[in-house]
Amino acid sequence: MASLANAADVSPIRNVVLIGSSGSGKTTLFEHLIKSRVPAYRGEKADPERAAALAVAAIAVGPTTVTLLDAPGHPDFVGELRAGLRGGDGAVFVVSASDGIDAVTASLWRECEKVGMPRAIALTKLDDGRTNFAAALDGLQEAWGTAVQPAYVPIIDGEAIKGNLSLVSQTVHDYSTGKRVRREATAAELATIEDYRAALIEGIIQESENEDLMERYMEGDSLKADDLLADLMKAVYKGHFYPVVPVNSLDDVGLEELLTVIKNAFPVPSRHHLLVASVKGGAVEEAEAAVGDPNGPLLAQVIRSTSDQFSGRLSLVRVFSGTLKTDDVITVSGHRSLFTGRADTAHPDHDDTEKVGPLSVPDGVDSKPVAQVEAGQIAYVGKLSHAETSDTLSPRDKAALIRPWDLPEPLLPVAVVAATRNDEDKLPAALARLAVEDTSVRVERTVETDQTVLWTMGQAHVDLLINRLQNRYGVNVTQQPIKVAYRETFVAKGAAEYTHKKQSGGHGQYGKASIEVEPLPRGTGFEFVDQVVGGAVPRQFIPSVEKGVKAQMAKGVLAGYPVVDIRVTLFDGKAHSVDSSDAAFQMAGALGLKEAAKNGNVQLLEPVMAMSIVVGDEYLGNVMSDLPSRRGRLTGTESIGNGRTLVKAEVPEFEITNYAVDLRSMSRGTGSFTREYIGHEPMPAHRIDAVLEAAKDQ
Repeated sequence: MASLANAADVSPIRNVVLIGSSGSGKTTLFEHLIKSRVPAYRGEKADPERAAALAVAAIAVGPTTVTLLDAPGHPDFVGELRAGLRGGDGAVFVVSASDGIDAVTASLWRECEKVGMPRAIALTKLDDGRTNFAAALDGLQEAWGTAVQPAYVPIIDGEAIKGNLSLVSQTVHDYSTGKRVRREATAAELATIEDYRAALIEGIIQESENEDLMERYMEGDSLKADDLLADLMKAVYKGHFYPVVPVNSLDDVGLEELLTVIKNAFPVPSRHHLLVASVKGGAVEEAEAAVGDPNGPLLAQVIRSTSDQFSGRLSLVRVFSGTLKTDDVITVSGHRSLFTGRADTAHPDHDDTEKVGPLSVPDGVDSKPVAQVEAGQIAYVGKLSHAETSDTLSPRDKAALIRPWDLPEPLLPVAVVAATRNDEDKLPAALARLAVEDTSVRVERTVETDQTVLWTMGQAHVDLLINRLQNRYGVNVTQQPIKVAYRETFVAKGAAEYTHKKQSGGHGQYGKASIEVEPLPRGTGFEFVDQVVGGAVPRQFIPSVEKGVKAQMAKGVLAGYPVVDIRVTLFDGKAHSVDSSDAAFQMAGALGLKEAAKNGNVQLLEPVMAMSIVVGDEYLGNVMSDLPSRRGRLTGTESIGNGRTLVKAEVPEFEITNYAVDLRSMSRGTGSFTREYIGHEPMPAHRIDAVLEAAKDQ
């Protein structure tokens, strides 16, 4: 293929992110693209980190350096995948012909569509006997439109792909000898080419908006390769046309064809659309940034952060503008709350002055040290001690801020506890580092349940984090069941008279309190009323009774959960001139509250969440029938377009602890949800018995 005729510049850099679901063959393609240019490369060893993290490699395609970003295919690691989208200027969607397009891949296609990111499609697994090229192409076009057109058609012998037919040049890329040989097409092969070529030509003409070419085509002119190439590349470059390249990585079929598309049709770094934010009058305003000029002001973003106990923190950085040099003093800025609207304790807002440490750039799968990194390059930066994933790097005298990429809320909780006393000492620091490096995990210390909770994206994410704590930070943890923050309240009036009396030599303890307890409306809180008359309880001990009541409320009176929404009235009591004390009346108040609860007038309350569930229409029935089994109350449904429905419901928190996993199963990955606490409500009797039984074992 000829070079793109109207490229904005001649930058020898292409940054490409590979996107595809688990099992699509994406990582195999990544590995074999490297092998095609690095003969000594033998492949990466399998390890959990490799499957969960953004992998980076740089290969030479003629004078062009292609930086490949292999984004994880599992939906639990969508944060790393979106980081890859920020780092790349074009995307190769890797789709298994037999498995089709999964929900995550479809949603990422829509994200690329919004920003006009150029895309190509590598079609894999055409040789497994479960599908054929025509059927696979129909599936792609049904999902993504007729701008998806094959640039090549596979030559299939039995179940093996032996090469590709080029629809533009009408020649054959033949791999049957084990090496790529370009030859003329046979008559049968030309017939196959003609079956697909007309649709390709019409797509190129339509998407490139070349009226002259359209007129020639309509007049029956036989368009040659040179007539089509420039317009094909132009349409891809603009993000309007999506060539399909059949690939069999194991036999190298399609690798060179795909690299040719990347080199000639994918955009140069100056085409990257990037918004830079400023705050004016408390509002965030964003404007398109000028990128691609190595002489411009520094503008870069941290794509990924890692660290270990030996080499410290290492930041993978995409430089959009300017030049970054070792020992430069720069500003590292992170203000996630400006864009999310809420403070993030794990990622507090910051503007730090940092000195740039050692620089290196990808070289194959390794890296090589360099003195500076220019606009368009992706590089490793050492010793940025305050830099976190998605932070902006900019000049010290002119700080800038790039919008961080959107991340879904982590909604699968797992409680962890240190395995040993030694682990207990190291755990807080390890969790803090975990949260800094992985922006899709949230660490929470719950006061009511006294648990350390990791909010995660799914079970695969949980397994990765536990493995990372152990192997990277040397901390062993044990997982615990999630505790729900139940509460207790009175549902009817109760009264008690309690005398705390103890004699053990010397001064004794004596305090008597007569109290009445009554329920208040939900959310009211606690009220203490003093109705003592005649000095039955001395004035200095009335606050002691209140203090004791509050202490017992925190401990609970039924199953050990906090008591809420009650009014306690102290109306009588008795003191001793010698033995009464603050402690004695605290005990009288506390145990008086417990005594008032013995008549069965206490109710357990459970937290209830408002849920907003988005699901594909074909799985709506599964979600709707599942909600009643979770004691959910449906509050509304609404069609939101693109074959999706928004379901709103109110569900007890206990019933949705594992909902992130369950919804993914029910909807085959198409569903998503958010949850918001709306209050505590009375628990049904059968659940109370189970909670009381569990409380006995604690």
